[in-house]
Amino acid sequence: METKSETVDTIGRPVRGAQAPPMTHSEPKHATSITQVTAPPSAVVYCEGNYAQIDGKTANGLVRHSEAYRILSIIDSTFGGQDSGSVLVDTMNHIPIFDDLDVAVAHQAVIPDTLIYGMAPSTGRLSPSDRGVVLKAIELGMNIVSGLHEYLSDDHEIATAASERNVTIRDIRKPKPSKDMRLFDGSVSDVKALRIAVLGTDCAIGKRTTATVLACALNAKGIKTVLVGTGQTGLMQGAKYGIAMDAVPPQFCCGELEGAIVAASEAEKPDIILIEGQGALSHPAFCTSAFILRGSQPDAVILQHAPKRAHRCDFPNMPMPTALSEIALIEAFADTKVIGVTLNHEGMSDAEISETITAQSHKLGLPVTDALARPAAHLLAMVVAAYPGLTQRPSMAAI
Repeated sequence: METKSETVDTIGRPVRGAQAPPMTHSEPKHATSITQVTAPPSAVVYCEGNYAQIDGKTANGLVRHSEAYRILSIIDSTFGGQDSGSVLVDTMNHIPIFDDLDVAVAHQAVIPDTLIYGMAPSTGRLSPSDRGVVLKAIELGMNIVSGLHEYLSDDHEIATAASERNVTIRDIRKPKPSKDMRLFDGSVSDVKALRIAVLGTDCAIGKRTTATVLACALNAKGIKTVLVGTGQTGLMQGAKYGIAMDAVPPQFCCGELEGAIVAASEAEKPDIILIEGQGALSHPAFCTSAFILRGSQPDAVILQHAPKRAHRCDFPNMPMPTALSEIALIEAFADTKVIGVTLNHEGMSDAEISETITAQSHKLGLPVTDALARPAAHLLAMVVAAYPGLTQRPSMAAI
């Protein structure tokens, strides 16, 4: 039996790479014109019991930004009947939340192309109730996208059902064979673009969101910027270049990230390459930040911090570090500098955000802002202040 599944190409390329959505059951096998524009596949995001929570970060991110999929709705009975934007950021986005898959599908004129598993549980595995939803979606003819560490395309029951219904399973974290992976070779040092990594003091703290907001602000200013994704959500959103770092064997992490950066540099000729962070350098449960610093050799780092978060995610006995201690660790570990701090304002009032920005900026001697609660221009100014020449030179893309 042959099962349709996708192994993610860890070095994104500008032609139907890892981040491009798979062919759906409704797509023609052969394009009728090379200039034909195909709309992104439609998708329902499953996030039962976790939307607007830390473990629902994939759904949260897809609601905020998605180039690869057209998000139709969210499934979470906790907020059934509400608007997903209102729940997440107090601003309507007209993407509704439904109680279950049946209601979400019934709301559409045609069955959506895709079901995206929109959670990132600490177990990395599918629960029995979630399995039922995935199988129901397959029965309806929907493709499946999952960022779990448990590869659904390797699950006999799910793979068999997908084969019978002729649908695709896209396991974001399923790496290519190790024989096809690359080792670090130092070629990142030849990249002319300024490299900025967005790191953090914890996991699920907003690094990808801040990086996305910054990339948009820089490009809008005429500073050509490419964001290299390093996690499941960024790849689902449509990052053109990147790898799921926590699914790559440690021996190849630095080389695979370096390869993605070099590919982005050669194909896009950007002024800036932003590298999405993962975990935290100080967090003993993660090694990804170390690989990001080694593999990308960043010129600068922006640090994301949640001042009101008392302990690390999923580790109630592990207190959060301070921004100051994380900065010291990063700058001791790598030949780079932290040029600014961005806040995750969870648990903070607007007045507290303003007070914290002022206090932290004074204490750290660095610009501080909040990518979501304050204008994106403040985030842009953070980069321009560190590298004023960016606004005084022609874009590399024009050279």
